Amino acid sequence: MGAIYLVRHGQASFGAADYDALSPRGFEQSTVVGAELLRREVSFSQVRSGSLARQRDTAATALKVLGTDVPVVEDPRWNEYDHVDIALHHAGGAPQEDSRAYQGVLDAALTAWTSAGDSGPCAETWPAFMTRCRDALSDLVASLGKGEHAVVFTSGGVIATVCGLLMGTPEAGLLKLNRVTVNGGITKLVSGRGGVTLLSFNEHPHFEADAARLLTYR
Repeated sequence: MGAIYLVRHGQASFGAADYDALSPRGFEQSTVVGAELLRREVSFSQVRSGSLARQRDTAATALKVLGTDVPVVEDPRWNEYDHVDIALHHAGGAPQEDSRAYQGVLDAALTAWTSAGDSGPCAETWPAFMTRCRDALSDLVASLGKGEHAVVFTSGGVIATVCGLLMGTPEAGLLKLNRVTVNGGITKLVSGRGGVTLLSFNEHPHFEADAARLLTYR
């Protein structure tokens, strides 16, 4: 069976003027991810990334360590939801000052966003986000030959939604799994005759022991 590895980007720059930029720790995490993929000795025939800077830079840093010459194909369907727009329309906005307080506001806003459905006020509604995540995965699966593997550098909300879709509970996937995804975590899907199956979620032993200082959730 073929496998698809979904990698969450390294730590972004919470509270900075440009949130989308990887933090210094984010670059370190991306290097560790590359070493972990190298350790697994998986040959990737397809590499995908969202078009956000934190996703692209995580891919470039990890792949440099991995040493693959497979080109990265950017696909904005792997981009994260717009957390600023969602917080603005469903929670009146939230300053990026205290990470824990912001998470509480975002959790409530995401709940309202999913509940609003197609009638939501955001530029991208929950059903639209869910559909593009599903389509991005379906198109990637269709592009893989028998036994071929792919790696995707994306974001926590996308990974959580994809996992939720595969389990038949997309809303619960987003709301419950998203908040526990770690930066640089690896989720593995397998594709075979029976379709796509979630094999593992949010693996991060590469951030244990000596690398424990690199473990972050935001």
